[in-house]
Amino acid sequence: MKNELAVSSSPSVEEIEMDLLLEGIYRQYGFDFRNYALSSLRRRIMNFARNERASSISALQDRILHDRSWLDRFLYALSVNVSAFFRDPAFYMAFRKEVVPMLRTYPFIRIWLAGVSMGEEVYSLAILLQEEGIYDRCRIYATDINEPVLKKAKEGIYPLELMQTYTSNYIKSGGLQSFSRYYTAAYDRAIFKASLRDNVVFAQHNLASDASFNEFHVILCRNVMIYFNNELQAHVHHLLYESLVMFGILGVGAKETLRFSPHEQAYEEIDKPAKLYRRVA
Repeated sequence: MKNELAVSSSPSVEEIEMDLLLEGIYRQYGFDFRNYALSSLRRRIMNFARNERASSISALQDRILHDRSWLDRFLYALSVNVSAFFRDPAFYMAFRKEVVPMLRTYPFIRIWLAGVSMGEEVYSLAILLQEEGIYDRCRIYATDINEPVLKKAKEGIYPLELMQTYTSNYIKSGGLQSFSRYYTAAYDRAIFKASLRDNVVFAQHNLASDASFNEFHVILCRNVMIYFNNELQAHVHHLLYESLVMFGILGVGAKETLRFSPHEQAYEEIDKPAKLYRRVA
């Protein structure tokens, strides 16, 4: 009976291969995926292996550790690049009503958007801040772990076919203009105005291993931590707390929470449905 229990509790070869791959990537390149949620991570790794026709995870490890271009493709595959302009319109409406009046009191505003993916959130916020007349006083730091994804975000080019949906989101979020004024249609693409990037700094940053790099009045880290395990979530919450000024604003995703985080008591709730909080300690 003891032997049966021992065998059943042993990790599978696949799990051992995953551990070795993630450890190797961390030691070779510094990207730390060891505390990502296992089920989601496993699914994406297996999909990548299948698409690359790799015979096993160990075969992937050999290629990734010896060829940086394989790492870049791997990072792209692991990124969850699902976003939209004015995603969760109620969040942006709450930001307009509850947060913008606070930001008006600052002569200069530093904002960190963590995990920006293809950049839809960056342009959405830039549009909102322009309409509220405070964009010129803002500096937005848009970060992501994935360099190729950041490159696409900098370009600000999106499928034209999505603009109808994004226009609807924009209107629901309290938009004050016509959404089409912010982009130029060219064939099947929507090219967003370069002026929306005037006060944006795009930079690579790894929430799992990189340190705080400034003090911010607003930090939005939405729909990112749902892919982390409890240990990594606690680490990121501490990083965000350290990066916020006193009375700074934190926004997290609809399925994320500050409950049971290491600094839960340091925040007061601004808008519960929108998951907007203010640091008070």
